[in-house]
Amino acid sequence: MSKLETNQVDPSTGTTLTLGTSGDTIAIPSGVTIANSGTATGFGGTNTPAFLAKMGSTQTISTSSTTKLQYDTEVFDTDGKYDNSSNYRFTPTVSGKYQVGMQVRFVGAGLQNVKLFFYKNGSQHKRTEFSQANTSQNQSFAVFTTIIELDADDYIEAYINASGSTTVYGNNDDNYFLAYKLIE
Repeated sequence: MSKLETNQVDPSTGTTLTLGTSGDTIAIPSGVTIANSGTATGFGGTNTPAFLAKMGSTQTISTSSTTKLQYDTEVFDTDGKYDNSSNYRFTPTVSGKYQVGMQVRFVGAGLQNVKLFFYKNGSQHKRTEFSQANTSQNQSFAVFTTIIELDADDYIEAYINASGSTTVYGNNDDNYFLAYKLIE
């Protein structure tokens, strides 16, 4: 092995400098710092597809009825993978692990239990439950986040079930549903 010592390497023609050829490994020893002042491409990954949707209008939930939450207003949808008009579901089309979350602001009389669900491919996949005192008018927030592994053609949806007649507020940022791919 030979050693080349220099302070700068420039391409002899054009503007591209190539190190190695296909199949080669470029080793960076432990303790070496790579300082980038330019544009780095082809490294790591991205957190896409990703979306954030909120409710554009108030939704009424019947007592003890598991109901799909209708997040109908997209804040962003990087790849057009969230259906905000009919199915209210996210179909990533890219396999991987996804951080998914929802927040719900609701009010209802006599509420004791509120359950939030993530459905995967039409079936309950993950759930959480909140209990509170039975008062005449309960107004609360519930937040649920988890990581779900999705294949390209899987889809996820957000559901709620409450022990009393419940109103989920719309037209604000208090109710949202989101997902983004984790970089692996």
